[in-house]
Amino acid sequence: MGHLWHLLLPHTDPGMPSTSRGGFVHIKNPHLEAMDEDVLYHLDLGTKTHDLPAMFGDVKFVCVGGSPNRMRAFAQFMHKELGLEGDGEDLADICAGTDRYAMYRVGPLLSISHGMGIPSVSIMLHELIKLLHHAKCRDVTIIRIGTSGGLGVQAGSVVITDRAVDACFQPRFEQVVLGDVVVRGTDLDGGLVEELLACSKAIPDFPTLVGHTMCTYDFYEGQGRLDGALCSFSNEKKLEYLKRAHDAGVRNIEMESTAFAALCGLCGLRAAVVCVTLLDRLEGDQIRASHEVLQEYQQRPQRLVAAFIRRRLGLHAAAGNTRPSSD
Repeated sequence: MGHLWHLLLPHTDPGMPSTSRGGFVHIKNPHLEAMDEDVLYHLDLGTKTHDLPAMFGDVKFVCVGGSPNRMRAFAQFMHKELGLEGDGEDLADICAGTDRYAMYRVGPLLSISHGMGIPSVSIMLHELIKLLHHAKCRDVTIIRIGTSGGLGVQAGSVVITDRAVDACFQPRFEQVVLGDVVVRGTDLDGGLVEELLACSKAIPDFPTLVGHTMCTYDFYEGQGRLDGALCSFSNEKKLEYLKRAHDAGVRNIEMESTAFAALCGLCGLRAAVVCVTLLDRLEGDQIRASHEVLQEYQQRPQRLVAAFIRRRLGLHAAAGNTRPSSD
């Protein structure tokens, strides 16, 4: 079954949002066409050094997450879920020439780490989107899978993001470009949200919900934590802010979603964010669950996204492989 996915890939629904004209990934940079070579430095790839269409041209799904180990484990899990030959233990890191990111190819899927925070995910996405463009990929779906702090939801819940918002609860991504503040929208694909939620019905052993995801530039003060090296506010002020966020529809907090949504949206990629909550921030700041519990929590978004990909490809779950392996 090494190349079965070529036969199982669904036809594009005319009513479904496409990546761009003809389903190709759209690059909004007129300068690229004049370049003799494009070096994707942080991925250790390039248009002259690698045959990108041959390597990646039939990729249909891209899953990104913070940790290199977690994305390797997800790639190995998907190798089994897609029924590919071998045990997947010898998957090669395509970006092995750099220590910035890790990338694994499994059938029609790329599994890539993006590090922590907006700067790291932004660098990776710029080069990933150019890679998909140079490889002439079509009808690509991209999903961020990760961890987050919950807001009024129990630890271990999986949140499918319907809107990525900033720390002021607005659906926008602000970036300073040449001294000017550029504001970009953070819309995500509503159809993907519904499709992922439908897939969650077949995985009843953990709660899945749809809600807003708040993206911050910092893990400590920026998320209202009292336990950082600096803190300029009281517990009462913290709780007041978090409750306002909850009232605005925020159900989890992380540090990548607005940049992820903005870049993918501008380039016409169908994108989704699926994160598990490691704690309820209304009850505390520190993550105190055991290593074993946290490992199982981190597998939950992977299991949901695996179910989504299998459904898209018309596959049933691989017998005995309903959970990814631990790191």
